[in-house]
Amino acid sequence: MRSPPAMHLSPLTFQSLEPLRERMTEISLPIRGMTCASCSTRLERVLNRVDGVQTASVNLATEKAAVVVESAAVAAVVDAVHKAGFSVPSQGVRLAISGMTCATCSGRIETALKEMSGVTTAQVNLANDIATVAYTPGRTSV
Repeated sequence: MRSPPAMHLSPLTFQSLEPLRERMTEISLPIRGMTCASCSTRLERVLNRVDGVQTASVNLATEKAAVVVESAAVAAVVDAVHKAGFSVPSQGVRLAISGMTCATCSGRIETALKEMSGVTTAQVNLANDIATVAYTPGRTSV
């Protein structure tokens, strides 16, 4: 009887995992609209089916979803939440801006902020050197 041919397997090394690790990101999304355990279970199932999602866990008590996802698929996760009948509420941040000297400067900064994916509103105040930005978590970050 012949023995099966020996297979040569290259060892999995830390270096071989680096490209995968760089493509993945962990996001924590606030979720609104869940009323029971069935809601969180259904949303978790939906999120785990999104292409690019490695793991997703939804917590009803904290109203958050923790998702490990490929960086390119983050927007798809937020879309999946909406399609499942839930929402991801906007969050806001105030940013100090320095170097503005005129209304054109503040207008250009405001336009650039509004063009960013996930930004819902942006207002730049020239007198106070402050930008107030509302954004959808998961679509963009601060």
